[in-house]
Amino acid sequence: MTASHVADNATRAEREARYVETRRTIDALLEGETDWVAAMATVACELHQAFDFYHWTGFYRAVSNDTLVIGPYQGGHGCLRIDFGRGVCGAAAEQRATQLVPDVELFPGHIACSSSTRSEIVVPVLRSDGSVLAVLDVDSDFEDAFGTLDQEHLESLCAELGRRFADSG
Repeated sequence: MTASHVADNATRAEREARYVETRRTIDALLEGETDWVAAMATVACELHQAFDFYHWTGFYRAVSNDTLVIGPYQGGHGCLRIDFGRGVCGAAAEQRATQLVPDVELFPGHIACSSSTRSEIVVPVLRSDGSVLAVLDVDSDFEDAFGTLDQEHLESLCAELGRRFADSG
């Protein structure tokens, strides 16, 4: 049994079903919503409540071409500012690609906002022109808590957020 299954006691099929149901809830709650901050807050809350192994769930907003600033989140205190290229969030922003990190201790330049974090997934929210609107950061206290299933669902969600809120910032 992998750490991700230990973390939430769910089989792959159960985790898949939980993502599908959570996405339905998010889509329903955001129907007609135009405020980007409200959307980020809703997404962070719903994801965090749906998965017990999520220790910290939130957004860092791109406020320039090289700086992320904390946005809505669930969990303990987060880092306030992160430069593109620094840590897992900064790498996701700079590379405009998901960072799936099974063991944060092995990630060069990892920023330890919480000493209990053991694994992390960060997904960029991109505008249609490829610029970074934000990154979705999810941390877990369990090593290897995230896999391709998590990546697929979170990337799908972030792609939709990028399309819907591209003019926000």
